Amino acid sequence: MDIVVKGRKTEVPERFRKHVAEKLNLEKIQKLDGKVISLDVEVSKEPNPRQADRSDRVEITLRSRGPVIRAEAAASDPYAALDLAAEKLDARLRKQHDKRFSRRGARRISAAEVPDHVPGAATLNGAGAGSVAEEPEAVPTKKIGSLEIQGDGPLIVREKTHVAAPMTLDQALYEMELVGHDFYLFIDSETKEPSVVYRRHAYDYGVIHLSTDTMVTQTQSPEAGGTLGG
Repeated sequence: MDIVVKGRKTEVPERFRKHVAEKLNLEKIQKLDGKVISLDVEVSKEPNPRQADRSDRVEITLRSRGPVIRAEAAASDPYAALDLAAEKLDARLRKQHDKRFSRRGARRISAAEVPDHVPGAATLNGAGAGSVAEEPEAVPTKKIGSLEIQGDGPLIVREKTHVAAPMTLDQALYEMELVGHDFYLFIDSETKEPSVVYRRHAYDYGVIHLSTDTMVTQTQSPEAGGTLGG
């Protein structure tokens, strides 16, 4: 793999290209990500004299079989900007490296085990739904759409439906990184059931799987005489 250095509306001297090769140690990068495909460095210059302290910008783009990693910085000269961007790239590479190793060996947990592994997660009742503490009868109840809201409950102001192809857990994590969200809802390609991956503290992820209990579904059907506990 080679480092491609290019300029956008500016010339890139040979001295700077050599400095890039020295600063971005390929051997070190490949130790953190052994699936690197390409490494591009783009240099640009801001002609506005009012931005002289940030006139030179360097953007580093690392492409691999995982998420694309970018790091950019601006400074008064391209060498200082490169140093700042290289530090950001190194930090993000280490973060991605730690994420991969933290996920290895982790077993899949069932929905019933989620409260034991995920702090603050809702407990599940016999119907596989989140348990909600009963409110006193004096609290007024209102119906909004298909929901019954007690007191000043949350109001749903937007509802969306998306078509999603089944995917693996790794692909869901990859997609979540790409969109920059803290959670990602997907259909598990193994179970064909809805699941959610979410970001926890530090570099850890959590995953919640939902499974369909046919016995509960039959009990809840109108032909079976109503819902459980009703």
